[in-house]
Amino acid sequence: MKALAEYVMRGRTEAVIAAALATGTVFFAWVGAAVIALVTLRKGSNQGSQVLLWAMLPAVVMAAMGDTGPVTTLLGVMLAAIVLRSTNSWSWALVAGVTSGLVTALVLLTFGRGYIEEILRLLSDALAQLQSQNSASTPLQLIQPTVLQVAGLLGLTNAFTVVMCLILARWWQAVLYNPGGFSAEFHGLRLPPALSIALLLVGLVLSALGSDYRLLAVILALPFMFAGFALVHGLAAKKQLGSNVLTMFYIIWLLFAPVKALLLIAAIIDSWINFRGRVATKG
Repeated sequence: MKALAEYVMRGRTEAVIAAALATGTVFFAWVGAAVIALVTLRKGSNQGSQVLLWAMLPAVVMAAMGDTGPVTTLLGVMLAAIVLRSTNSWSWALVAGVTSGLVTALVLLTFGRGYIEEILRLLSDALAQLQSQNSASTPLQLIQPTVLQVAGLLGLTNAFTVVMCLILARWWQAVLYNPGGFSAEFHGLRLPPALSIALLLVGLVLSALGSDYRLLAVILALPFMFAGFALVHGLAAKKQLGSNVLTMFYIIWLLFAPVKALLLIAAIIDSWINFRGRVATKG
């Protein structure tokens, strides 16, 4: 991956080639988005927008064929990279990722009903096949998702992908120009109290509207999730814990839902208390 970043930073032509080729694939469009973010973070929005323009060509072709993911990811990553470069704040970069996800869901609901209905048709066929294969003695109770739920899921996927591509681009930038800088930056990620409260209130309002809106509320929880990861990494670094501890943490986080909830709560409390600062003071 470092070799790819070095190639991209040789010049605009190399960045355009890497971004356009990656975006034109099915499985590596996220690499093209990360390339655009890297150029934007290092050289500014003017250079980044030129690379984005060329990468959008295969993305638009894929959108015409029914896959709008690359287009929304490229635009979302560009927005998040501009915010991170201008503010140097991961908190606001995460808000940009949330904005990208919410806008993606809204645009799909407004202009992409056919795309969502096609997904629903495929899901309906898959659910019907599962029910037909299931024995009559143990019937499956499978619930068909709604249009709003599918839009929320696609928006959530977009927001998560945007943030992950931005993280990769920032890591590339640190490896090339500021070794060790990404770790220090990520370990210090903590949401401001006012932003934390605002995200929490909007998320609770969306959840209260019903099950159809809960995936939209989950999009607003992404900043807390990444802030929670930063909290765990920061504490592990201060306590000089090995990578095995972090690996075990992620395994437990993936397997147990209560751990996910506890991490979100810890991130909310940390925005007010600053656990890492207290550990540093005691040290």
